[in-house]
Amino acid sequence: MDERPGFGLYVHWPFCQAKCPYCDFNSHVASKIDHSAWVSAYVDEIRRLGAETEGRVLDSVFFGGGTPSLMAPETVDAILTQARSVWRPSNSMEITLEANPTSVEAGKFRAFRDAGVNRVSVGLQALNDPDLKALGRLHSAEEGRRAFGVARDTFERVSFDLIYARQNQSMEAWRSELDEALALAADHVSLYQLTVEPGTVFAERFARGGLRGLPDEDVSADMYALTQDMTEAAGLIGYETSNHAAPGAESRHNLIYWQNGDWAGVGPGAHGRLSVNGVRYATEAPKAPGAWLNAVREGAGQEVRTRLTDLEVLEERVMMGLRLRRGIAVEALDGRPDKVNYINGLSESRLLEIENGRLRLTDAGRPLLNAVLRELLA
Repeated sequence: MDERPGFGLYVHWPFCQAKCPYCDFNSHVASKIDHSAWVSAYVDEIRRLGAETEGRVLDSVFFGGGTPSLMAPETVDAILTQARSVWRPSNSMEITLEANPTSVEAGKFRAFRDAGVNRVSVGLQALNDPDLKALGRLHSAEEGRRAFGVARDTFERVSFDLIYARQNQSMEAWRSELDEALALAADHVSLYQLTVEPGTVFAERFARGGLRGLPDEDVSADMYALTQDMTEAAGLIGYETSNHAAPGAESRHNLIYWQNGDWAGVGPGAHGRLSVNGVRYATEAPKAPGAWLNAVREGAGQEVRTRLTDLEVLEERVMMGLRLRRGIAVEALDGRPDKVNYINGLSESRLLEIENGRLRLTDAGRPLLNAVLRELLA
């Protein structure tokens, strides 16, 4: 796994065909989209950020959302053309686009590939129709399989997402579904436990007692352990809490986040981290699509730019780096000697370990990531 954090571009496309009840991302349903206005805004904002970060080598571009596969291929092409003009592309630049099965068709995928996309992540989420319906998905299981087949035939690198610990899902049902998924997979999969996020339809339903049949903590933990065992046996190592890949096939863009690299965030609600003249900034764009378009027209698509303190930079490095199986360099904690007691205590509890100069979660600690972070960052 590359140790160099790198520099990336995140492009947020805010539109979806429908809002999934579990989703807390910044996504909106719109009946009409002025694609020309969006192309112009993305290009202008990339030009502005490029002038500020002149000389950087661009390692990755990630089109997220929303449903980026709803974008016109011409929009993707214009964005990538502008990105290549303001930053120097690395020799192995990764360009990822998220896709939903309902928006997949071979001709459009070929156009995305011709624009430069070389990696696609397909949101399958489940491999049976009743659970897809419960998750609010618009595609059938067969449509999902077919869409992933199109992706595999079109792109150099492909991945897909699945959600587990779903309502009324048993261990045996997840074992069977994961077995099928791993037979379908190429060299990367993202496997997420269902979480009830504040502000979602699921959260409202849960508060009313209507989201029944969710596995308890013990069953969820067993599902997590089963997921690690089965993916590893299939040669897809859990290099991050929810992401599994063959060696060398890790998501380069997400590694930028987890290794505390820099990235420019473009689009409604996009976050970024930029180091300028030795100072690291957190950036955030307006969430509402119209507000972001107006902000770009006025000269800057970022609503908030916050200078991070040395402590905040360190805390982010710990928070993100411990998501990785390989953890973080112990020397990263030099600025916080007060954390030694916490580390020793968590090591005695067999949740953390130090090996070859790196601090990382043990197999027992990985499912308890959030609890460990609360202790370390207290």
